[in-house]
Amino acid sequence: MDLSDTRKKYKEDEECFEESHLASLDPVRQFGNWFDEATKCPEIREANAMCLATATKDGRPSARIVLLKGYSNEGFLFFTNYESRKGSELESNPYACLVFYWEALNRQIRIEGTVERIPYQSSCEYFHSRPNSSQIGAVVSRQSTPIPNRDYLRQKNAELEKKYKDSEVPMPDYWGGYMVNPYLIEFWQGQTNSLQDRIVFTKPKDGACDLGEFQHAAEGGWVYQRLSP
Repeated sequence: MDLSDTRKKYKEDEECFEESHLASLDPVRQFGNWFDEATKCPEIREANAMCLATATKDGRPSARIVLLKGYSNEGFLFFTNYESRKGSELESNPYACLVFYWEALNRQIRIEGTVERIPYQSSCEYFHSRPNSSQIGAVVSRQSTPIPNRDYLRQKNAELEKKYKDSEVPMPDYWGGYMVNPYLIEFWQGQTNSLQDRIVFTKPKDGACDLGEFQHAAEGGWVYQRLSP
């Protein structure tokens, strides 16, 4: 199927994303500004849905959609099964890329960073804040492992619902949170003429302060610049 003629009108040039439109020179705060706008947009059902890309030690990539569960200057938080494919890849190659795409706003944000597990107690607190059915589901699913059929899951789920009917569901040791500590955050605004706006923040290694061509100092040790679309 030839999709070469597929076109969608984005914003006009008068609605471009200029450096002067940045809500903050702290990229995490700028993320928060765009994220708040996305959550208030009625056409966006899950603003916190993001594509998480990981790779094996030898560089073979994989990607999937997960949900952002928090963000701060420490990084971007999500939860999963540590024994899943993404968990195994992060164990051997602790780097990831996150992509948020909000089609209704013609915007995307790309985040690259190092990844580490959050403390056990923090994972445990979040686990027990979830609905009981979600807690049981996390115990039932040995994510990414082969199973015979759907009935297998139904049976295991029913067994655990009965077992933990009147008691707390223990968090499995193979489940918990990851924090993506960013060293790159890029803000992309689509434009009808294909001259998309791209403003990227990077954090120099070892706190280096020499600015490169077209780079500008930002907050918190970050620098930013505009990229060609």
